[in-house]
Amino acid sequence: MDYVLGIDIGTGSVKAVAVDTKCKSFGAFQHHYSFTSPHPGYHEQNPEEIWDAFKKSMDGMIAEIGNMPKAISLSSAMHSLMPVDENGKALAPMITWADNRSAEIAKRLRNSEIGLSIYKATGTPLHAMSPLCKIIWLKENNPDLFSQTHKFISIKEYIWYKLFKEFKIDYSIASCTGLFNITQLSWHKDSLNITGIDPKMLSEPVQTDYTKFLNTGIPVVIGASDGCMANLGSGGIKPGIAVMTIGTSGAVRIASDKPLPNEKAMTFSYILDKDTFICGGPINNGGIALQWWIKNNIKHELGEADYEQLFGEIASIAAGSKGLLFLPYLTGDRAPIWDSESCGVFFGVKLEHEKAHFSRAVLEGICYSMYDVLDAMQENAEAIKQINISGGIVKSETWMQMMADITGKDLVITQTEDASAVGASLLAMKALGLITDYADLSIKEPKMVKTNPKNGDVYLRNFMIFKTLYSALKNTMHEFYKMNL
Repeated sequence: MDYVLGIDIGTGSVKAVAVDTKCKSFGAFQHHYSFTSPHPGYHEQNPEEIWDAFKKSMDGMIAEIGNMPKAISLSSAMHSLMPVDENGKALAPMITWADNRSAEIAKRLRNSEIGLSIYKATGTPLHAMSPLCKIIWLKENNPDLFSQTHKFISIKEYIWYKLFKEFKIDYSIASCTGLFNITQLSWHKDSLNITGIDPKMLSEPVQTDYTKFLNTGIPVVIGASDGCMANLGSGGIKPGIAVMTIGTSGAVRIASDKPLPNEKAMTFSYILDKDTFICGGPINNGGIALQWWIKNNIKHELGEADYEQLFGEIASIAAGSKGLLFLPYLTGDRAPIWDSESCGVFFGVKLEHEKAHFSRAVLEGICYSMYDVLDAMQENAEAIKQINISGGIVKSETWMQMMADITGKDLVITQTEDASAVGASLLAMKALGLITDYADLSIKEPKMVKTNPKNGDVYLRNFMIFKTLYSALKNTMHEFYKMNL
């Protein structure tokens, strides 16, 4: 059977997915790995462990199918950083996107003119997740390691070097570093100046269809970032279509032929290919907020039945949770508030509120947070007519209906459990001429959730209060955060 192998290098695992020439996935092979947190706010991984998982996933999928793929293509988690020597050997553990040690540096940049200038040029939010802030932190806090470093690279660059002994970075991964000018397609001078590095300390940027050949003759396409690949794998590459994903966290993304900067919301603009930017914003508190709520209301190990029970209980509660609102900022948040010192809040609590009202308010709060990002995106993007949705939310018709009503958009449910790996395969297929246009990949006979206009007014009113609440409580949240450090 002819197929392309898409490999997604994630934060917790490497997953290899086989996609046939009709663009249908039919097999997957996955290997997990761990992380360490030696100090509060740290999130590190061993790159050799990830390389081993990469090899096992690739070889395992090929062995299971029984014949070699026509091509291999890579997707990767964003914002990772590790210092390496001239032989590509890691000098320290890899710092992941979730590492928060450079939060104060990001805050400093967000309040500066040079920071905002860098944001507009690079399309990368000024946040501790970005390699820009991580490198500055290393320069200020570990000057010996900084001076020993030959290059600062990501996990995908590390694996690419293992495969081909060259330091290359695709435009997509480069575009989420805070170091790369996304319109000039070169390393950004102001970013290099404030980090104290020169271009030689970074890999050579290449197009996302850049291809090399293994000794076996199989072409390997360098690919793009997991977020961009997820949009491609979810069918979200046409104007007017947004992609929403709710897992532990959440994200809203749309495709555009140009960057879509928003200084206030600090949405991102990352490169998929030479014709397409994927723009949007991530939130911290998706399924993790729901999990927190359920776990604090049961006395046993959390299971699928607990989620199903909650979804059943809230089905009879009217839209708006009887005037109860929830700000879901349990772990601070990223877009559009970019505030690591924010916190969760229940507002409007009355004697008549029961557990089911609180449960529904938690879900509505997550939806309001996602809509807050979508609302920011719509300020300078083409009107959104449809949302392709994936993740844990698709397990609940009530939750999906809630999202449709809050956003005022029809939802299309997409089969995207492996969206990033599938997207990587599709990018390779186009690069190798196996398909001609991503537009040919639109979802046939989609399963849809239609918005209910009757609930729109209630949700719009509550959403405006949701936004006002955060603005009113922001300073108090910050004071309280410092009091409880």
